[in-house]
Amino acid sequence: MKRAGDAYKSRMTDPISAPAAPVTAAPAAFDPHALPPLRDVIARFGLEARKSLGQNFLLDLNLTGRIARSANLPAGTTAIEVGPGPGGLTRALLATNAVKVIAIERDRRFIEALQDVIEASEGRLSIVEADALTVDPEELAPAPRAIVANLPYNVATPLLLGWLARIEAYVSLTLMFQKEVADRLVAKPGSKAYGRLSVITQWRSDARVLFNLPPRAFTPPPKVESTVVHLTPRSNPEPADWRALEQVTAAAFGQRRKMLRQSLKSLGNAETLLEETGIAPTARAEEIDVAGFAALARAFRARTPAEPPPERGA
Repeated sequence: MKRAGDAYKSRMTDPISAPAAPVTAAPAAFDPHALPPLRDVIARFGLEARKSLGQNFLLDLNLTGRIARSANLPAGTTAIEVGPGPGGLTRALLATNAVKVIAIERDRRFIEALQDVIEASEGRLSIVEADALTVDPEELAPAPRAIVANLPYNVATPLLLGWLARIEAYVSLTLMFQKEVADRLVAKPGSKAYGRLSVITQWRSDARVLFNLPPRAFTPPPKVESTVVHLTPRSNPEPADWRALEQVTAAAFGQRRKMLRQSLKSLGNAETLLEETGIAPTARAEEIDVAGFAALARAFRARTPAEPPPERGA
């Protein structure tokens, strides 16, 4: 992702200037049910879901409230939402401890539809008209900040990877994924779902599944079950270089059924790498835990020039 700049900041409904100190005052009470029903909002503005944007609306305010509460936002936190749509989760976030809610929306149709929520929020809600893949949330709000979102499934993984690269900048990430992706985030070595995404996610964060939602909870219903996952920064992550870990896991899981002495050949002298890290050459990728991959990444980086950290959207 590119770092965000003035181009999108100028389109915020309530431009942000970072305060000298975090705001910790309790937010004004907000009733999500006091506004028109979400189905009425959709009908009034003709807001049919667009498959090309991965849109599936969650209209049950009991469910959006459950997601918002499960984020367990500390007082004074700014909640950043991606793809608010008609505003179900947005309303729920305004009913939490969040001192401010910033919603990133690329579909202009919803910005007009969210004006009633903006007015009712008494200055706590801002909308950023932008593609979330081009936005750096750290430039939107001072710490403490958290991301809470029902992610469009077609961009969920690249968004997550961009945030994981800087997860220490967030209190937490509370995100909804396709269940299959969520299973990969928390998969353990030896399981079928364990792979590159598992290693990188668990290297940078403590991830846990909160609950599942069936297709019928959404409008229109997707063909898959959905899962809400809560991720917090890992306090003492294994030392490793991001690019090196990406390269090592790509090679290892690119041929996951082969022994590592074969699958890691593209990195150079695989036998030496494995010997330096004490990993058996006959092991397979799915058997190696996060610490093992971090060790391989360190050994690989020691033999190759360092590369710049990944840009957002890369």
